[in-house]
Amino acid sequence: MVGIKDFYRDMKYYFKIHRKLSTPAKFKCLTRKEIELYHQMPKDMIRVAPMLILSTLPFANYIVFPLVYLFPRQLLCQHFWTLQQRTEFAMEGLRKRLYNYKPVFRCVQAQLDTLKGREEHEHWAYVLGLLGSGVHPKPEDIVKSIDLFRGDPYHLSYLYPGHVKVLLRIHSMHTGLRRRLRLAEQATILHEMDMAIIREGGISQLSQEDLRVACFLRGLNPVTMKTEDMIHWLTQWIFVSEAVDTTSLSLLLHCPILLGYNQPSNWILIH
Repeated sequence: MVGIKDFYRDMKYYFKIHRKLSTPAKFKCLTRKEIELYHQMPKDMIRVAPMLILSTLPFANYIVFPLVYLFPRQLLCQHFWTLQQRTEFAMEGLRKRLYNYKPVFRCVQAQLDTLKGREEHEHWAYVLGLLGSGVHPKPEDIVKSIDLFRGDPYHLSYLYPGHVKVLLRIHSMHTGLRRRLRLAEQATILHEMDMAIIREGGISQLSQEDLRVACFLRGLNPVTMKTEDMIHWLTQWIFVSEAVDTTSLSLLLHCPILLGYNQPSNWILIH
């Protein structure tokens, strides 16, 4: 089967990366691609495992090949997909995530009144007003409100269950157990990817394909975008990410909304 060698190669590399993370340096000793592989490979292994196990049985290929041909997105992973399939499936996955952007935005808006009397209220109302009127705030304006994500009302431990649920969905995560812990882990991975990009020379060093992958992962549809527009958007994301620390990881989880809610390329997918 096409892709099987690449899959096993990456699986072996994943376990090597896992061992690296046991060192004191942790993510700082990994490249961006290694962090991306560490993030993606467990999902790929879970998705592909049933078909790989089934294919070892006698005459199972008569069942396996028709199934994976009919359902490549559900039963296979990126190692087995064509370039066209990778783009199509990434767009399909992002489309499902985008339907949860408005619910997350509404959850964020719902907490605005609780800030009355606090000095952050006026500026945060301005930021949300921009989003509600169809434009995005500058990354500097987002960072100015970072303290709201270090405590009440937007730190992960303060979010209402409904807010947590839709936040999981915009990051393509299931809504089962360990919700807040998994969100924190997701934010950490995103942050470490961003820091690796900086260590490796910045957004301008990414290839066209790397830019597209980075945008999809962070909640932006890059298919209709020019290279310079992708670079500009990711530069804004990195600006915010640089300001984030372990106490404000929730801000990074909300960046798909704060930076991508009104993006035309996203609206194309759902309208």
